[in-house]
Amino acid sequence: MPLKLHTIICSTRPTRQGPKIGAWFHQVAQAHAGFEALLVDLADFNLPVFDEPKHPRLRDYAHDHTKAWSASVEAADAFVFVTPEYNYGPPPSFTNAVNYLVHEWAYKPAAFVSYGGASGGLRSVQMEKLLLTSVKVMPIPEGVALPMFNQHLGEDGFKPPELQDKAAVAMLTELARWGEALRGLRAPG
Repeated sequence: MPLKLHTIICSTRPTRQGPKIGAWFHQVAQAHAGFEALLVDLADFNLPVFDEPKHPRLRDYAHDHTKAWSASVEAADAFVFVTPEYNYGPPPSFTNAVNYLVHEWAYKPAAFVSYGGASGGLRSVQMEKLLLTSVKVMPIPEGVALPMFNQHLGEDGFKPPELQDKAAVAMLTELARWGEALRGLRAPG
């Protein structure tokens, strides 16, 4: 049974480019035999700054937006976060979304497609990895960094150099290994 991969577009700002990059990566993920791929846009959940009255470890959610986000994260076996870098760090929408949940994240691997200027979003990824480990997500070392990504945006979407396509396939292959290895930890019992 293929793993369920959720590629999550992390930026929610109106002028974001994440959906174009997410669409490119989602095509690569759909072609990978190890996954049943789904593209998830964090903006669709419209999560306000954390507003649940009870701690997320209790899984007693009061708001429909939290219940929908919980169901989405729970359904995934692995994640790829499509993330920009804002002021040398992750977008606030990413941090907020992670903090909404606890148990739904546990024992699942994650990888990153990061984009930005000269650094390609790598500083954001370093901080995101730290936060994810606190909810028992296993960030893998392989990733796709897209420096100066604007040079590859056009009317027809995002078209990176061939090297980035190869990096995406290699990352997905490794992510599938981790997903299979961690599947047993998520099994009820």
